[in-house]
Amino acid sequence: MLKPDEGDTYLEGGELLEEYNPYVLVEPEQEIEDELAALERIGPWDSGETTGSEKTAETVSDFPIVHNKQVEFYLDLFQNRQRAHFRRWLARSGTYLPYIQAELKKAGLPVDLAYLAMIESGFNPSAYSRAHAVGLWQFIRSTGRNHGLRIDYWIDERRNPEKATKAAISYLSSLYDEFGDWYLAVAAYNAGEGKIEKAIRRFKTRNFWKLARHRYLRLETKRYVPKLIAAILIARNPEKYGFTDIDYHKPVQYDHIEVPARTPLAAVAAAAGTSLKTIRMLNSELRRGTTPPKPARFDLRIPAGTYQTVAANLSRLHPVVTIRYRTHTVRKGDTLSRICRKYKLNKTTLLKANNVRSLALKPGQRLRIPYQTTTYVLLGEGETIDSRLADSGQQMILHRLQRGETLSELAARYHVPVRVLMEWNNIRNVRKIRAGDQLAIYLGPTASPTGQYSRNGESVADKSKKPIIILADTKKLPVSANEDSTSGQPIISYYKVKSGDSLWTIARKFQVSTREIRKWNNLRSNKIHPGKQLVIKKG
Repeated sequence: MLKPDEGDTYLEGGELLEEYNPYVLVEPEQEIEDELAALERIGPWDSGETTGSEKTAETVSDFPIVHNKQVEFYLDLFQNRQRAHFRRWLARSGTYLPYIQAELKKAGLPVDLAYLAMIESGFNPSAYSRAHAVGLWQFIRSTGRNHGLRIDYWIDERRNPEKATKAAISYLSSLYDEFGDWYLAVAAYNAGEGKIEKAIRRFKTRNFWKLARHRYLRLETKRYVPKLIAAILIARNPEKYGFTDIDYHKPVQYDHIEVPARTPLAAVAAAAGTSLKTIRMLNSELRRGTTPPKPARFDLRIPAGTYQTVAANLSRLHPVVTIRYRTHTVRKGDTLSRICRKYKLNKTTLLKANNVRSLALKPGQRLRIPYQTTTYVLLGEGETIDSRLADSGQQMILHRLQRGETLSELAARYHVPVRVLMEWNNIRNVRKIRAGDQLAIYLGPTASPTGQYSRNGESVADKSKKPIIILADTKKLPVSANEDSTSGQPIISYYKVKSGDSLWTIARKFQVSTREIRKWNNLRSNKIHPGKQLVIKKG
């Protein structure tokens, strides 16, 4: 599982997986120790009988309501110390309550069980607890899977409000069928049915309030019932408890569209004319920047009213890879190796991005960290990607596939995802590409490959080494394919010896001497063989 608050996620080659923080710590958990200590101080648990001036009949609810000192504790907590939290929960409830209550009613369950999601997550589908529970209904991984939720590398359906709600209804229904009492069912939702079963056998009672008098159940579980009751009381009549002028959020409206597997969310956002964040929030169960590889088609939610636009625009999108930068501030104990591991960069790339040949790190020093992003160009009627990029300063490289060369190798060489290479060249089946096929590679204006091409444009990359993309900000670090502005050193190219070549003809081709070629390649004589890779230095 992805952990919350770990900062950005980086992919191979230093690419930043740009996504909003996928998990947010459940709000009251930041002060849970103080809450439990204060609850403990109010003394033994009441029997649950109605007390004080308020009567059960005064609260119209299909969930059993009682008033005791534990319920009063939470009424006071929500109105005072956690007032800001509860006000935020009330506002969020407008987004989810209509759907949740409709599903509960359809299942024949108390509609006020909807407020269980309030005390679980504050109606936040991205909520995460220290117990690794996730989503609106705070499912742990095993329970979520037991009730039909998909949880894997690509998807976490605990974060899908609709699917998680149906799973919660399934679970609550089974708990009520087992215990025949909503207080016990709710307590079991928190502690697990096994714990409640053992408590009933040990203390020979099915009365939750009597079980709560004993220390067998954890305080975190016992508090669950009075906390829910207090939430229902306030949410049912917020003005009575001082919550006025709540700006309730409106339910989210959206359309559905089926897209192929591995469809980038950024492409859908561009097609819809909306932000990537909007698409991700509508599809919060997606953990990566694309739809999963399986199934072959994925039902994606898009902003209401955009179906026709998205359907028409998706085929007109063209991906373009660009390079951007973020800043890393050096901390005590940082090393080049550690920084490179964090951002999945090699040292040469990091040094070149900072326009230096070596680095003596000092705390407080700021480093430029390159990462690549894929943006999507929406082509006009009759427009081609070549004509669009000619006007924007972006460059296209034509690469002719060599015998034995794979699409994966090419993707690694240019730090471009395989799926993007396939999109650029309309490749449906990687098995059908052949040596001699010419592929187009589009690089944004801030990316320039070096060590890949000689001055005459002939491909001379050394396959035995991992090629490097020189990353530069166009305003600060201009770098072309034929000069190394970071070191002032000669440009290194590679030449594969062909049949009929001699050291003399190669020297003439590159306007260098045979002696220099022997020196650069540690050759003892002028004898060379076809297929040998030679280092050629220029400049």
